[in-house]
Amino acid sequence: MNCPENVKYTSEHEWIRLEGEVAYIGITDYAQEQLGDIVFVDIPTVGETLATGEVFGTIEVVKTISDLFLPVGGEILKENEALADQPELVNKDPYGEGWLIKIKPEPGANFASLLDANAYKALING
Repeated sequence: MNCPENVKYTSEHEWIRLEGEVAYIGITDYAQEQLGDIVFVDIPTVGETLATGEVFGTIEVVKTISDLFLPVGGEILKENEALADQPELVNKDPYGEGWLIKIKPEPGANFASLLDANAYKALING
C-alpha cells in the first residue's frame, strides 16, 4: 500500500498535497484498491468555493458511486481533464496522474487537523 509522506490524508480516504498557493487533491491508493475499477469521475464544482468536508464530486465504479469530500475549504480551480477519457488513471497512479482537483485553500486552512502517513496507515490497518 502506497502512502507517500509528502501528502496529508483524511479519514474518508482523500489526500491533499500543497504546492505553493495551490493544493492537489485525490483519493488514496487504499481507496482506489477498495473501490475497484473506476469508470467515471464527476466534478461539478469547478469555480465554486466549498467548506471543509463538503462533497466536491463523485467517483463511479462498476457497482457503486462514492462521494468525494474536500479535506480543507477552498476554491475549486480545476479538475483533472485527463480523467474524462482515462478514469483508470486514478487506479494506476492515485498520487500522480490520477489527481482529481486543484484548489486554492482558504486562508488559515487547517492542514494540521489532517492525518500524516503514519496516522493514515494506522487508520487503514485498524
